[in-house]
Amino acid sequence: MKSKMIVAALLSATAISVFAQATPVVDQRQANQQARIQQGVASGQLTAGETARLEHGQQHVQNMEVRAKADGVVTPTERARLAHAQDVQSRKIHRAKHNDIHN
Repeated sequence: MKSKMIVAALLSATAISVFAQATPVVDQRQANQQARIQQGVASGQLTAGETARLEHGQQHVQNMEVRAKADGVVTPTERARLAHAQDVQSRKIHRAKHNDIHN
């Protein structure tokens, strides 16, 4: 009986820890933005330099997410910072794709 309680407590703590550091909205948005960049490359809307800058920006947001998750809790402030960084990155992708400079 006691061992079942210990196992249940450990599973619960693990589930809380995984939930606390999960950022599905950030992850989905990152995937969407990455797809937008790839579509821009495929269509010729993005030059090699633009693509490199956008990929660097995507990596910056990814690094922010990793740092936010490092302590096991992504705070509302960290989520807001991530959302802002993704907003900035989204605008950069749009501008690069629509600036009339093509490969």
